[in-house]
Amino acid sequence: MNKSIYTVAALTALSLLCAACSNQPTTSDQPQPVLKDGEIPLPADYKTWPKFLEGVQRPDNKQVRDIYINPKGYSTTTAKPFPYGTVMVMENYKAHLSAEGIPTTVDGKMTKDTLGAIFVMGKGKGWGADMSDSLSTGEWIFAAYKPDGSKSDADLKTCRSCHAPLKTKDFVHRYDEYFTKRSS
Repeated sequence: MNKSIYTVAALTALSLLCAACSNQPTTSDQPQPVLKDGEIPLPADYKTWPKFLEGVQRPDNKQVRDIYINPKGYSTTTAKPFPYGTVMVMENYKAHLSAEGIPTTVDGKMTKDTLGAIFVMGKGKGWGADMSDSLSTGEWIFAAYKPDGSKSDADLKTCRSCHAPLKTKDFVHRYDEYFTKRSS
């Protein structure tokens, strides 16, 4: 009888150990798929991630943006590049407009209306290597999604041309603003 209790306990411990091992994050030594623009998926849980920045005002195109960063990227410290595995998700909201077509504001900031688009930016070893020098963003790639989560046919060269000049900031807009916000 004691023998069967020990057997059950040993099997239970072994199954828990195996389950824990299979859920371990991958290491940089393990080969990862090399993705290209448009291939990075929209993470289903991104709204549970820390906010990179919130309520980013873009009056030039009447947008308000919220940007999320996954825990891997959140671990980055100032003056360092983001590690492989970093993913950022940007929600682009249309600004709420008055009857005259002017953005409505509260305390001088535009207010959000409907979600217009979702963009994903991810970093991985060898990603984006197929890009020309003028559109290179290091090892970052991009994808675009509609508000319902389905793929968008947005031109991702627009993302690349906007991020390409930011080499000293690991190709990330508002890099300094983000780390200043985190340190306060």
